[in-house]
Amino acid sequence: MNTELLLFLILALVAIASALAMLASSNAIYSALFLIVNFGTIAIFYLLLGAPFLAMAQVTVYAGAIMVLFLFVIMLLGAEQLRQRQSLTWQQPLAIALGAVLLVETVYIFLTRSQSELLPSLEQILPDFGSPTAIGELLFHEYLLPFEITSVLLLVAMIGAIVLSRHRDVKVREELRPE
Repeated sequence: MNTELLLFLILALVAIASALAMLASSNAIYSALFLIVNFGTIAIFYLLLGAPFLAMAQVTVYAGAIMVLFLFVIMLLGAEQLRQRQSLTWQQPLAIALGAVLLVETVYIFLTRSQSELLPSLEQILPDFGSPTAIGELLFHEYLLPFEITSVLLLVAMIGAIVLSRHRDVKVREELRPE
């Protein structure tokens, strides 16, 4: 067993454990911290695959900026108070059914495809794979529409967070107003 395989197996266990801990945690802050651990292990996977730019983007964008935004929203909205509401009764069975479908699809893909189809050989990987230039060209030529849709969704999410915090701020001011 070589060191890369051993490192991969250890990181895979850490990634799976942190994902399960994120799902099982009843505290939203701890769930976000477990998600940061998961993002970190995924960044190391990118390094093992020879994509240092993607690894750095994973750390800076997801583990850095997005998680800071998540933690800010969790603390701003008081997500622990939101947990006290009753959930819809159909959500849990639907989630379990969709998870089972995903598991069956994954097992089917691994059993029906050969190893050579799943992973490209080193000869098939281009020399500039993972470089900022190659990613930029691919992003702005092949995936321009999804990129723009994502930017609009992030803008709407930001406006929604501002509206929610402003609505809460107005309620607090009304409660503090002397009669």
